[in-house]
Amino acid sequence: MANSLLAVLSRDWLGVPVAVLVTVVGGGLVGVGAAWAVALGGLLMAVGVLLGAGAVRHLVQVAREGRENPPPGRLVDVGGHRMHVLAEGEAVGGPTVVWMPGGHAPGQDLRELHAMLAAWTRSVLVDRFGSGWSDVGPFPRTTAGEAEELLAALEGAGERGPFVFVGHSFGGLLVANVARRRPDLVAGLVLLDPTPLEVIAFAPIGRQLAGMRRGFVLMSVRQLFGAHRGPGGRAGQGCAAASAFAELSPSGLAAVGWETVVYDGDLGDLPLVLVIPRDLIGGEAVLAGARDPVEAERISRFYLRSRLRYLAASTASRLVHTPEGTGHDFPHEAPGFVAGVVGDLVRELRAVSP
Repeated sequence: MANSLLAVLSRDWLGVPVAVLVTVVGGGLVGVGAAWAVALGGLLMAVGVLLGAGAVRHLVQVAREGRENPPPGRLVDVGGHRMHVLAEGEAVGGPTVVWMPGGHAPGQDLRELHAMLAAWTRSVLVDRFGSGWSDVGPFPRTTAGEAEELLAALEGAGERGPFVFVGHSFGGLLVANVARRRPDLVAGLVLLDPTPLEVIAFAPIGRQLAGMRRGFVLMSVRQLFGAHRGPGGRAGQGCAAASAFAELSPSGLAAVGWETVVYDGDLGDLPLVLVIPRDLIGGEAVLAGARDPVEAERISRFYLRSRLRYLAASTASRLVHTPEGTGHDFPHEAPGFVAGVVGDLVRELRAVSP
């Protein structure tokens, strides 16, 4: 039911018929003639006109942004929907690097890192459905489904493995799923503080992720009626993110766990580099929710140990710590460091299999 609603809200034109409906209902009430009906009907008609003006404004903005910012890469057909793939650089000696940002962000979120690698090897950015220049795509949005879509997009764009997949946060969970499904296409994996699903299932109860989902939906509604600030953006982007984040709850994870969790040993002897901060910089809000210092220590230990869990997925894994003072957002705080880690793995793989 929730995903059906998100699919409807993702249509940028939806605001227009909603505004028309509100206006028509208001007109009908005015026609009743009673004082209360005239007052309420007049109010609804005024609201309908405002909603309609906002909805038209939104459509104009979306069209203008599409003209002014054409996709820099290719739009590849994946299951009847278009997915944007930007591939640059020469695959001299391979392997090709594929980036996946955190959250449900577009590939452009890691554009700086992509540019650094594309200067001397093949590098690829992909906008998953509902982000960047890609279509919204089908609902529900799931990690398992996005893993299959990512592979299909690379194939449709003519990119050939082996690949080094690099994923940050939620994107790390996604590329780990890709590696589990198609190890024959993966030369190596770099996980940048990937989302450990134990944190979702067993962490202290919090409402942050639920609040984020509500925020995505509200953003989409505001966009439909032109009530947002800044660039227009498509309503479907917030809807897609809200759908994808449904996995990030104990009940959501229980429903998809077998298809989504990458368990110990699932990646065999695949070269895997886990890159994580040494401490919980940026996570002070989580620690602030502790009842006392003892619980704060337990929470800190839980999160720090959970960050290590992906090391057990492969017998060829290794741990790299981020520079001092960096937190979860270190791909943006220290891009040169990240590019160096990825570049080192690419060179190692070239030396083993030129």
